[in-house]
Amino acid sequence: MKRINIIKSILFTSTIILGVSCTNLDEEVLDGVVISSTGGSTVNSASLLVSAYEGLRGFQDQDKMFALDEMSTDALVGPTRGGDWDDNAKWRQLHTHTWAPDNIEIRNAWNSLLSQVYNCNLVIENGTASQISQARFLRAFYYYNVIDLYGQAPYREAGSSLEADPKVWTRQEATAFVISELEAIIGSLPARVAGDASIVNVDAAHFLLAKLYLNKGVFNAADAAGPYTFDPADMTKVVTHVDAINSSLATDYWDNFKPTNNTSPEILFSSKNIRGGQGGGIQSRWRMGMHYQQTPDGWNGFATVAEYYNKFNPNDRRIKNSDQYIIDAFGNNVGFQVGQMKNGKNRDEFGRDKDASGALYTNIPAGTVNLKDRKGNPLVFTAALTLITGGATLETAGIRSQKYIPDEANVGTPENDYALMRYSDALLMKAEAILRGGTGVNDLTKFAQLVSRTNVAGTVPTTLDAIYTERGKELWYEGWRRNDMIRFGKFLEARELKPYVSDNRYVLFPIPADALFNANLKQNPGY
Repeated sequence: MKRINIIKSILFTSTIILGVSCTNLDEEVLDGVVISSTGGSTVNSASLLVSAYEGLRGFQDQDKMFALDEMSTDALVGPTRGGDWDDNAKWRQLHTHTWAPDNIEIRNAWNSLLSQVYNCNLVIENGTASQISQARFLRAFYYYNVIDLYGQAPYREAGSSLEADPKVWTRQEATAFVISELEAIIGSLPARVAGDASIVNVDAAHFLLAKLYLNKGVFNAADAAGPYTFDPADMTKVVTHVDAINSSLATDYWDNFKPTNNTSPEILFSSKNIRGGQGGGIQSRWRMGMHYQQTPDGWNGFATVAEYYNKFNPNDRRIKNSDQYIIDAFGNNVGFQVGQMKNGKNRDEFGRDKDASGALYTNIPAGTVNLKDRKGNPLVFTAALTLITGGATLETAGIRSQKYIPDEANVGTPENDYALMRYSDALLMKAEAILRGGTGVNDLTKFAQLVSRTNVAGTVPTTLDAIYTERGKELWYEGWRRNDMIRFGKFLEARELKPYVSDNRYVLFPIPADALFNANLKQNPGY
């Protein structure tokens, strides 16, 4: 195809059809549809539904939605380490609230979400009744994230010309649409399948509706930065939907993140991964911060901000799982890692599993040998961190994290499913909604279990401040921190590595520059 035709294809198909965009004119069109060659062929709705499910894998990577939801907060930072991890400062921009419409992660998240909306639309227009219900839920989930991140949402009416600009909902209109969609289909959704929460189910719909009603005061606010008013009737809806969920808490917090986490009763909706087979980039959850010498070896990139880590009791099991089988396999606890790192199973101080002659080590007990960095210095992770690191602390600055237990059988293509919705989140949403004026009664037995499985003394949260603190501990790195900080009025505040109050515009991300080829899209205020 000549270059001009490639440009036209991208402008019409990526920007106009979806309201998404590409800056590399040589890459393929994201939705795979070329207007001139559709030819009235039959749409394979089953295949498109599979694609819409596979789109959930975009949440598993360390970039796109995860970076926007977590790195823009007080929890996660991507420091530049010498000549590594700079990437045109995109990570530091996210953490310090200095991004602009050309930030590639803002663009990539927009593309990822709206590409899947398009796949869902094709299923809805051509699928069976069951396929349509699943696609409507998935579309609602993708749209929820568009609403949360960008405020406005492009949409296309069924049967409209593919060459016409999509229309655009305001944040309030999009919120009302998604709520109405979920309420329309919830009665037709099946019960959650035991051992496989990756299939659209009624519990997931109740969870998403609870999340929407809880945030409705934010999404409907005249100013995206607030103030927010939470209608007691909406808060009671949160309570009602949480009460309708048929679930229980896992006995062990880490049951939700182990390779066989599909067996956890607490996971309401997930993105499925198959060991050695199809799956997403969930390995990023242990590789993105771990050092090259650790087991599994990592990318030595992202880190946890010290003031966030300090909110936890150091013995909180949610950030320190030191079960013997984990130490035997990997040398260090799973969760947050700070201090001297140890060797993994049968590995030396440089993380090697073979000696100079190429023979495998077989007699080095895991966790007994102190690891070293690449220069031979002790590999000691420190809480002290700057946005640009170098010198002696280049490889060691910053607390590292592993949210999921690495799958020892295949650390690169693991079995762990990615938890998109958990029952503990629902219980905390309900408690928050009651404190914001909703009618209902908390299940104190379940809350006691939530507290007791942390293995540290605690109390059931009874104030909004306590709920906010508990959400930060319970749901760390699960993609909800930005949403929570905005709802509680904390997002723009000064913090450790951002010592200033951010401008109000940063509560929403900008519409990517190229997407504005759609004349119906208007840039968010302040950009």
